[in-house]
Amino acid sequence: MKVYLKKLIQGKNLTADEMKNAALSCFNKTVTESQIAALLTALQAKGETANEVSGFAEMIRSQSSFQIKLEKSVLDNCGTGGDMSGSFNISTTSAFVIAGSGVAVAKIGNRSVSSKTGSADVLERLGISLFFTKEQIEEALAENNIAFLFAPHVHHALKPFVKVRKDLGLPTIFNIIGPLTNPVELDSQIIGVYQKEKLEVVAQALKNMGRQRAIVVTGAGGMDEASLVGENHFILLENEKLTPFTIHPEEVGLPVYPLEAIKGGNAKENASITRTVLEGEPGAYMDTVLLNAGIGLYAHGTATTIQSGIEMARESILSGKALTTLNGLISMSKKYTSEVV
Repeated sequence: MKVYLKKLIQGKNLTADEMKNAALSCFNKTVTESQIAALLTALQAKGETANEVSGFAEMIRSQSSFQIKLEKSVLDNCGTGGDMSGSFNISTTSAFVIAGSGVAVAKIGNRSVSSKTGSADVLERLGISLFFTKEQIEEALAENNIAFLFAPHVHHALKPFVKVRKDLGLPTIFNIIGPLTNPVELDSQIIGVYQKEKLEVVAQALKNMGRQRAIVVTGAGGMDEASLVGENHFILLENEKLTPFTIHPEEVGLPVYPLEAIKGGNAKENASITRTVLEGEPGAYMDTVLLNAGIGLYAHGTATTIQSGIEMARESILSGKALTTLNGLISMSKKYTSEVV
């Protein structure tokens, strides 16, 4: 670890293998909390590279007992968080719309860190269990096209970092890698990052990890979701090639809204917003979900364009399939909970 810390302090980058070894030392508790803090701080001060991000994420995934590979293609649409926008749970709501369109979604997430309500908070309020077993996650994905993976539940090995991150109280590599640590083997992914300068780092990290197809987005207004405020910036990963592009909501037939129009609240309020969107109530909330779900369907390859993805998302909502998907996961949660009791 001392060798790696010296390199970082000198402003030198670690290779992916060096990053994996450094992370493994932390998991094996062969280093002190002070050294873990120094590692996280030095990486952040230097600026994390794609090799460092992918190396760290791959080591975290390897330590999970929830590694799952399904015969069907699976997508995740988790953002990094941290945009401080106070919006409702856009990607969580979009996940049910994507799943209602026939695409399996394994969504990793956590409780609130920088926002009022994290994905785990709102899902728990909706009546969805955060503690599915590996077998239950597989069943949910196979039968209902969606499962939620609560990060602390599927990544027990991260315990050495918890206290250090809390004590530091600073942004670290963990503010980037969350969506990359999903232990389910994914074919495609959409990741939102609120820092535009991190777009290429995350996209290259996904390429390093072998993702077949993915989209990384920074939304207008500095959001970690696609936004209806204005122009959104993307990088598409396809056939190992990174292609940047931009989209304004009016280019895909959606109106422009101010950021205030999609403000969220506490878990109860955000759960209600999710339900009203899935029930088809028109407005800024639904249009924002249509955009993000449409991008997710395009990232997966089910939709050939983002415009067609938006129309597929609209059909998922208006047909009731998205709401049925939500209710199906709630029913599974009740069944699993009663079995435990």
